[in-house]
Amino acid sequence: MNPFGLGVLGIIVFLVLLMLRMPIAYAMALVGFTGFALLSSASASFSMVAKEIFNTFSSYSLSVIAMFVWMGFLAFYSGIGTRLYVFAYKLMGHLPGGLAVATQLACGIFGAICGSNTATAATMGAIALPEMKKYQYDTSLATASIAAGGVLGVLIPPSVIFIVYGMATEQSIGELFMAGIIPGILLMLAYIAAILFLTLRNPALGPAGPRASWKERASSLRGGLFEVLVVFALSIGGLFAGWFTPTEAGAVGAAGVLAVSLLGRHLDWTGFKKSLYDTTRTTAMIMLMIAGAMIFGRFMAISRIPFELANWAGSLPL
Repeated sequence: MNPFGLGVLGIIVFLVLLMLRMPIAYAMALVGFTGFALLSSASASFSMVAKEIFNTFSSYSLSVIAMFVWMGFLAFYSGIGTRLYVFAYKLMGHLPGGLAVATQLACGIFGAICGSNTATAATMGAIALPEMKKYQYDTSLATASIAAGGVLGVLIPPSVIFIVYGMATEQSIGELFMAGIIPGILLMLAYIAAILFLTLRNPALGPAGPRASWKERASSLRGGLFEVLVVFALSIGGLFAGWFTPTEAGAVGAAGVLAVSLLGRHLDWTGFKKSLYDTTRTTAMIMLMIAGAMIFGRFMAISRIPFELANWAGSLPL
């Protein structure tokens, strides 16, 4: 079989492995290793795999992933997510569908601390969903608002996905972060507008809550929440201002959240250990996916599929 045909077969096998629920990193690495070995040699393929895995896990630039992921898990285990939701509800809970609206605001702010859509959705789901069930919100509105709000963790910086894209395409991570701010805020406002539109048409979907006083809203910022927002502003603001590199900004953010959580006695020893464990597991998963993608990309390059597609696109009568 010629290299192009083998490359197409590799893509098909990769998709089949995904449908069989093999982890993405393993599927990419397995197909990439096998295809590279068939087109070159087994020894060359083993050498290529070892090199790509080592280069990925020893990359200083990619250490920023661990820093921002740890920052998010520290925020989760110190209860910042819960306090964020209380603040958002005090601020916007009196609106139609107030709990769902507050979920969007809380997701946006927590995403700015966390950087992960999965962690944002999981955190707010554990906090907001019981509350919406308690006040008899429509199940579809409750679950959809949490799922949609989780996406904000990808757009609003710091974003782990932006970091991976920036490393893969050799683009400025700081500029990618800046590019995500306005779309992230606009998307959050669009979600809020959609919730208001639905609940105004049918108030039974999500009843409005009681209006909180400004004193109650201000008091909800206590307990370390205001300090964490200051730490986030310092971390990301320092990155935009050129004070820190992305890795240094992540380290500053993680150290700041840790310090605020310990000084406020919001983080115990068990939560600290869990944050380290979850950070290690999540970072390893992301690193393996990057390494798997690099291995698969090597196979695609040697199969000449990208070059053939480029030649085909270039020959179009456009």
